Amino acid sequence: MPAVTDFTTLQTEAKAEWQGLIQSRTPHILIGTATCGKVSGAMSVLDAINTALDKTNIKATITQVGCFGMCYAEPTMDIVLPGMPRISYGFMTPEKAVSIIEDYIGNGNPRPDLALCTVGEGRIDGVPTLDEMPMLRGQKRIALRNCGHVNPLRISHYIARGGYTGLHRVLTALSPQQVIDEMMASGLRGRGGAGFPTGQKWQYCRDAAGSPKYVICNADEGDPGAFMDRSILEGDPHSVIEGLIIAGYAVGAAEGYVYVRAEYPLAVTTVKHAVLQARENGLLGHDIMGSGFDFDIVIKEGAGAFVCGEETALIASIEGRRGMPRPRPPFPAVSGLWGKPTNINNVKTLAMASYILAGNTEEYAAIGTDRSRGTCVFALAGNINHMGLIEVPMGTPLKEVVFGIGGGVPKGRSLKAVQIGGPSGGCLPAGLSDIGLDYESLVKSGAIMGSGGMIIMDQGNCMVDVARYFLSFVQAESCGKCVPCRSGTRQMLGILNRITAGEGRPEDFPTLENLAVQIKATSLCALGGTSPNPVLTTLKYFREEYEAHILHKRCPAGVCKALITYAIVNDKCNGCRLCVKACPAQAITFAGKRVPVILDEAQCNRCGICRDVCKMEAVEVR
Repeated sequence: MPAVTDFTTLQTEAKAEWQGLIQSRTPHILIGTATCGKVSGAMSVLDAINTALDKTNIKATITQVGCFGMCYAEPTMDIVLPGMPRISYGFMTPEKAVSIIEDYIGNGNPRPDLALCTVGEGRIDGVPTLDEMPMLRGQKRIALRNCGHVNPLRISHYIARGGYTGLHRVLTALSPQQVIDEMMASGLRGRGGAGFPTGQKWQYCRDAAGSPKYVICNADEGDPGAFMDRSILEGDPHSVIEGLIIAGYAVGAAEGYVYVRAEYPLAVTTVKHAVLQARENGLLGHDIMGSGFDFDIVIKEGAGAFVCGEETALIASIEGRRGMPRPRPPFPAVSGLWGKPTNINNVKTLAMASYILAGNTEEYAAIGTDRSRGTCVFALAGNINHMGLIEVPMGTPLKEVVFGIGGGVPKGRSLKAVQIGGPSGGCLPAGLSDIGLDYESLVKSGAIMGSGGMIIMDQGNCMVDVARYFLSFVQAESCGKCVPCRSGTRQMLGILNRITAGEGRPEDFPTLENLAVQIKATSLCALGGTSPNPVLTTLKYFREEYEAHILHKRCPAGVCKALITYAIVNDKCNGCRLCVKACPAQAITFAGKRVPVILDEAQCNRCGICRDVCKMEAVEVR
């Protein structure tokens, strides 16, 4: 296909196709087939939909879309009938999907009992609107603006919803310096975790001597419980591609890289397809939009090392070397890829940049707080009712995210802590739930914004064990180059292992704190420098749990096996024998109706299966 340089023609054709889709007299079915949807059974639902349509001779258009954010309700299926609002249905099974098609498309019954909400304008009796959905009403979607709405494999969908408008504006109306000035005016700060002003970062690279220059999209997301970058690449890759092209124009680069971990196969496939489509339509390559600007993109798959999220380690990986950080300065903006000036931005940063430069600078700058402008994307995980992907204005109170958008803690349990910022972030107690989610407030509390991971914990979580888990992750992912990170984290982890094994000593308190301070001050890169944060914040906010482990040899949460025993309260036991059948250690025997079961503490391996299967809550941890 010859390159299209007339963007107006491209946009007109895309809008016509889009209008034909949304105004069609044919029913439109949208199904979420991102990773979260697929692992929940979306493809089986899709097969059932196709079979049902064939069987009933119903004509309908099916569009596979990315994740809308309601991961807890996957698989999801949305239906738009001509002249009616779009209805979103969740928790789909093949049987439910077939029933909805027959009842709604076939007979006009929208099945309010199975609907989550309507999306867009209009109401349907018995179905909440999007603004009435607790998870959606507090959000402001910018980086996620197209996720769940467009087929990520069709560039026309993205263009029809305003995509590549920013690039067209930049290449036809703005100089590179004007682009940078707008980014500075927007107040956008890097969403990869550091929060450095994006415009200033672009300026440093533009002003640096040396040629050629490079721009890189950092999609090496590796935090436990984080899936923001993956979801954006799976659901709206062109927003990131457009942002990367704009960054290239601003800094004076002709080549860009998307560094994405190979553990994200769907994201890799989607972004490769997006690059190919952009190239075919004259949006990548030679003389983009007839502007004289040349730019192309290379996809680099990473092997999944967490440390490669650090800029200099990422650069080393692209160059074919082992992913290890190097001392800075010089910073990548001066000496980066192949020793040349290089600008690196996160997926979310670039997705927001493409929106901002489409003429939305003032609007974006008006969102958030004075020093933390715009929105931030979070992945809600852990003990939360509404697990999923959200985007809220900076400064939104933590409690609004947890209890409003997130729906609170399941099973009536109480919030205990929130881990923010990934394994290098901090554990904040429930008492700090009024804190605003912005860079300054979180740093003041001892946590960091990080890339946007948020893990919710309840009373069943042991904070000493949580600190041990996150430190074990960082220690295992350490590249080993510098002694403070390589050896210091190992020493800290050894102490935490002893404490959770019931062998803690009073002197462990000052030892952990001293090691943490030294590691933070002397590590080569941010991975090591922030690795003690989970330990420091749990020591600060949950010291009584450390004291219980060390001084009283007890785990209040009932998690650390060496510090707990299981007991069966026979007054509650109904003799159903579920625990007897489930016990892998065969430590429970049936004794009769009067004393139904007996637990042999010496044989018990404290796996907790008996408590999980007991319907009478007769198993206690002591």
